[in-house]
Amino acid sequence: MQDFDEFFIGGGWQPAASATDRIEVVSPASLEVVGSVPRATKDDADRAVGAARAAFDRGPWPGLSVAERLGIVRALADAIEARTDQFADVLCAEQGLPRRSLPAGQISKAVDTLRAGADIGDGYPWTATRPGSGGRTLRVLRVPVGVVVAIVPWNAPLFVAAMKLAPALAAGNTVVLKPPPETPLHTYLLAEAAYEAGVPAGVLNILPAGADVSELLVRDPRVDKVSFTGSTAVGRLVGAICGESLKRCTLELGGKSAAVVLDDFELTDRSARMLVTGAMVNAGQVCAAQTRILVPAGRHDEIVEAMSEATRALRVGDPTSPTTDIGPLISGRQRDRVERYIRLGVEEGATLVTGGGRPAIEPGWYVQPTLFADVDNAMTIAREEIFGPVAAVIPYHDEAEAVAVANDSEYGLAGAVWTADLGRGEAVAARIRTGSVAVNSPGPLDAYGPFGGFKNSGLGREGGTEALDDYTECQTIILPAQAN
Repeated sequence: MQDFDEFFIGGGWQPAASATDRIEVVSPASLEVVGSVPRATKDDADRAVGAARAAFDRGPWPGLSVAERLGIVRALADAIEARTDQFADVLCAEQGLPRRSLPAGQISKAVDTLRAGADIGDGYPWTATRPGSGGRTLRVLRVPVGVVVAIVPWNAPLFVAAMKLAPALAAGNTVVLKPPPETPLHTYLLAEAAYEAGVPAGVLNILPAGADVSELLVRDPRVDKVSFTGSTAVGRLVGAICGESLKRCTLELGGKSAAVVLDDFELTDRSARMLVTGAMVNAGQVCAAQTRILVPAGRHDEIVEAMSEATRALRVGDPTSPTTDIGPLISGRQRDRVERYIRLGVEEGATLVTGGGRPAIEPGWYVQPTLFADVDNAMTIAREEIFGPVAAVIPYHDEAEAVAVANDSEYGLAGAVWTADLGRGEAVAARIRTGSVAVNSPGPLDAYGPFGGFKNSGLGREGGTEALDDYTECQTIILPAQAN
């Protein structure tokens, strides 16, 4: 049991405004309370934003050299890495991810993201000189936006926080990080890591809160930018609020990504497992999950059979067990949502191949990994983001139809193409209207590249030089022509 009474604000631990209003963190596996933290109030939000504003306006952080800031970002990565076992234990308890997957998964990805952000910052054009008209000289500067509110989801909270912190800190911004109420405990370790890394006071403030205080943070006129990762429905609200005051925002939202299996792809046990992994990693609670598996109609049954075996082989159970592949869903409400979609799949005529129920595991919010075949792209399970371990196999007749089906979605976040011909795979990937597409891999995200969505999957990018573009403002200084 981990119980905290303070917030990390202004470089140290500050008492919460309310001593009684608390967030209890429930393990999705044991259904026991594993910790609690204060629930931030309006007064706490005011203090956190005020600390970030002061650190930006009067602190040393924006004025440090790029090398100094990047050194601290790298030190933060080191400090997180040194706490790998602690992060793994806490995230397993509060999030339900298999403990064995966390060191090389979410924690390593967070560390790599911070280091990649520093590497990208080394080569970023912070200052560019170019000729202007009439002999004038232009200095084009990339300067920090200011105070950033970073709102992260519960499904990969440490990794997503790193995706926001890397460019925000590298660019010289100050941050109020708002973790989700489902998984706030690990952020106390993150605060320790930031302090150890030498992040100056007020540069990073961490504030567990509910939706009401999140809205206050987004609306606060002292905030210059909001970076939100979460559902498309909430993202629309965040974007609308930011639009009222012309506040900058980055929105990384939902997805319904397609894995396009081309007719030349060699199907093996390993590749079938990779297709299943792309759909069901983290119990399918991944925005970039490739849950629509598009397969040649003539190979539909072959691929379904192989994927069915791979799905049944997934070991569902206690996330602390070293043999578990799939843990529980985050909450009872989320399990109810996933089960409703499974019922809709059956009612609308899809073939339930395997799964579809609850495993014989008590307690915990578990759902069996579920595979549907003979799915039409118009069915609900092919249109809406389920956020659970449910994959839909959709047949197509030729490459043009495969691309059309992949693009027939309100989302456009990620995807994959599977093929024996990498050149063909790249060409098909370029025709898919989605933010990133992997060829022969279930992982459409790289720490050195931009990540974000088309259409209802969001605005802006995180990762790559493009993230630094989104966390900076462009300022032009016009110098007069020099007299001869």
